Formats: sequence, C-alpha cells, structure tokens
Amino acid sequence: MLDGLGELSLTGLSDDQVAGLVQQLTVATGRLTHALARTVADADRRALHHHTGHRSAAAWYADTARVTAREARRLVRFGRELGYDANAPVATALAAGTVRADQAALILRAVDTLPDTVDTEVREQARDRLLADAAHFDADGLRRLGKGILDVVAPEVGESHEQKVLAKEAAAAAQGASLTMYDDGHGRTHGTFVIPAHQGAMLRQAIHAIANPQRHDHNDLKDPATGDWRSVPERHGQAFGELIERYPVDRLPATGGVNAQIVVTMTLDTLLTGIGVATLDNGDRIDAGTARRLACEAGIIPAVLGGPSEVLDLGRTRRYHSKAQRIALGIRDRGCTARGCTIPPSGCHAHHDRQWARDHGHTNIHDCRLYCPHHHRRAHDPAYQTVIHADNTVTFHRRR
Repeated sequence: MLDGLGELSLTGLSDDQVAGLVQQLTVATGRLTHALARTVADADRRALHHHTGHRSAAAWYADTARVTAREARRLVRFGRELGYDANAPVATALAAGTVRADQAALILRAVDTLPDTVDTEVREQARDRLLADAAHFDADGLRRLGKGILDVVAPEVGESHEQKVLAKEAAAAAQGASLTMYDDGHGRTHGTFVIPAHQGAMLRQAIHAIANPQRHDHNDLKDPATGDWRSVPERHGQAFGELIERYPVDRLPATGGVNAQIVVTMTLDTLLTGIGVATLDNGDRIDAGTARRLACEAGIIPAVLGGPSEVLDLGRTRRYHSKAQRIALGIRDRGCTARGCTIPPSGCHAHHDRQWARDHGHTNIHDCRLYCPHHHRRAHDPAYQTVIHADNTVTFHRRR
C-alpha cells in the first residue's frame, strides 16, 4: 500500500480526493506511531541494546534507525507510557486512529501531573474527558484543558489543588530547571530552557543591559541586508551570544581534565590571512573571520596546524594524559568514539587502546581514544569484543 502511495499521481486526483487522502494519511501516521512506539518499548524491555554495547534502548534505536537521540528518547518513553494498564484507553484510541500522537502524549502528561492525592477514579475521569475533547481540540487546546481538568471532573479537589500548587511552585522551580539545545545543521543552535523566575529576571536584566541601544551605533541596530531596524528578539539573541562569549572562563570548573574552553582548529595561513575556514571541537565549521575573532577571546584555544605545539607523545613516562593531549584528542575524536554515541569530549575519559599497565601501552595520541564512562567500562569488560573500524569508530559485540 505504501509503495502504491509513493507512485500515486496526485495531479490526477480531485480536490475532494486530496483532502480525503490528507485525512487518511494523518490517521495512518498516528496508527503507525503507536505500532513503532510499542515495538521500540518492547526492544527496551528485551534489553536489545546490551547485545551491541549501547548505553540504552534509545541510544540503540537512534544509532540503528538514524534518528536523533532526542527523538529516540521521546519515542521510547512514549511507548513505555502507552503500555501501562491505566493508559490502555489512550493506546487503543491511538491505535484506532481516533486521536493523534501529539494528542495522546498530551493526555498522558496531563493525567500524570495530577497530584498524588487524586484517586484512580478521578484520574480515569480526567483521562476519558480529555479523550472525548480530542475530537474537538488539537494538542495545544488539550494542553490548556489538561491544566484545569480537575476543575471539570472534581471541582472540590481542583480548588484546594490550585492553592497547593501555588505554594509549591517556588520550591519546585529550582528542581525542575532544564536546558535543551540542538544544532540545525545550518550553523545555528536552537534551545529551550526552564529556570526559576528570579533567575529569569536576572537573565532578562543582563540581556536588556547588553542590548541597550545606547551601547550600539546605528549599524549595529540595523539589518545590513535590508537596512531595517533589527527586531527586539533579534537584538536580544545577539546580546545573549555576547553574554556567552564574554563570560570569564576562569570562573568555570574544569571538566574531563580540561577547562571549559572552545578549541578552534585552523591552519596558520587561515589565522594570518583570514581566508578559509576553521573547525570547532564539536565538528562545526566557521568562517575565517569568526575564527580569528574567537582566537582573541578569553576561553578560546586556537589550535593552529603548522605552528608550534606542545609535546603530545609522553610514551611510558606518564600514565595519565596531559591537558594538551586531552585537547588534541577532543579535536580528533570530537567525543566518544563508540559508534552512535553523542557524548562530547568534556564528558569522556581518555582510554589506552593497549592497556598501560598490562599491554605496555603508551600515553600518546596514536594509541589512545575518547570514551564516555559507559563505553569505557564496555572497553574493559571481557564479556565484550571491541572492534575498531577504519573511521576510528568502535563497536562492541557480546562474546558468545
């Protein structure tokens, strides 16, 4: 059927047929999402990731299916939640195509966030009411309804619950702080964060101070391409970037044996002429002008190829890697070398391919690699065979 859809000529369909096909495909997408989520959750239950040395079912799924780690974690969690007995009506509705995947996720979240004092009967009423509302509201509408669902199914509980929520918000804010960032592949990083209100006020004040028009001339405040005044969100975004670049690196703790610093790799010609490109230690490439500017900033380490460098081969004279070697390993490996792992260099250990104590390994760049703590344990686990591939990535296989 899917092959037939791929070959279907849409130009030969009427407007009503296209509209009907959109609806049918939307329903089918939700049903397939249910099937995929429950199957991935079953792979988690079977611990299939242990066979390949991955740290979790989400990491295994992300690697084998070539999806992002964020999407893999979301799907595994979604599949687990759909498998709970209390959520069976939601899973049934999704499998039948009467609710969409994002609607189902919102219903599960709304019921799960009800206070512990709410009994099972009220939870079921809230779930069923939101399932009924899903026929008339999208996910955003269900999110708003979910926040006040207790006022609908149990008003006497809802009033007292609101008072308790207001009293606990300040304490819960610190515990619930989070930050999520991801690169879009086009030179930009996107993110969302949740912080306590007082920290948000402090950040807002700092951004406003940096973005203050009195600190900038007209050229800074206008878009160079159009000549229009930059919008407030755009100026605030630039102020946020300046806040990050100007933060004193000596106030940051060391991680992985190296200060929290960005390494910019470039040729000597690029540094001197400003022509060409440079590479950050996470693999992103930037233009030469940005690289030269960053090389002058505090907290930036310019790794100039072709210029003078520190000794990186310590042989048998030292077991643990030096700071310079850790930086060089980060530039080369760009994080954990286990295939499919996304842990950055700052979260990795330096591992001797030939064990220093037993196999007379040397503390140099050629005989070492970066592993996250999970895969470092795998590398020393005799139950697993380690395979180093031509691209310097590693896979693990359980010995039979």
